[in-house]
Amino acid sequence: MIIRTLDYQDGSVQLEGYLAYYESNAKKPIVLVAHDWGGRRELACKGAEKIADMGYIGFALDMYGKGVFGADGDAERNSALMAPFVQDRALLRRRIGAALYAVRELPQIDANKIAAMGYCFGGMCVLELARSGADVMGVISIHGIFVPGKISNEKITAKVLCLHGHDDPMVPPEQVLAFQTEMTEAHVDWQMHIYGGTMHAFTNTNANNQSFGTLYNKVSAKRAYQSIENFLQEIF
Repeated sequence: MIIRTLDYQDGSVQLEGYLAYYESNAKKPIVLVAHDWGGRRELACKGAEKIADMGYIGFALDMYGKGVFGADGDAERNSALMAPFVQDRALLRRRIGAALYAVRELPQIDANKIAAMGYCFGGMCVLELARSGADVMGVISIHGIFVPGKISNEKITAKVLCLHGHDDPMVPPEQVLAFQTEMTEAHVDWQMHIYGGTMHAFTNTNANNQSFGTLYNKVSAKRAYQSIENFLQEIF
């Protein structure tokens, strides 16, 4: 597996992505991987490597800026890093759009076959990418946040897959229903897989704070990655 970083820009903000792929003579589809509230750390980078193992190119993008990271267990810092994007969805869309623009220039990718997936905060990011009308084939929200911002949506052309824990305290049932209604009314090709007995951050092996609502679930994580692989095979 080839691992390398890629510097790119959003205006004056320097960003650093993480590429994972196997060398090939043929151009490959690419999947953007948006990180959780802690920044482009292990979870997102390992996610990009999982994508490479599926036969595609994984790109763990950067929402915060080169060298800017949160920390495990530091909810105050992580919340402060995430908050500007939650509050300003135009900023969020522009920042994740910069990653999409950057990867389109890579010589080893098939620019007609791009998807995006994201964990937690990153799930919100990829859903906003779809809401922006971006030309991507599909987006996958993995224990993501569904609630939209205050800006209007463009026509959503991406297929949408949401992988959700039924016992996730950060995404109450009314938010789930509201999102399903939003996607249906927008005539989106959407699906949602809901895992019983499963909390927030269920694919993150470091998630072990049950009182906070974040807990790794080995079975649900395995099911989720199988669903991701099936979805990508379908859209690519």
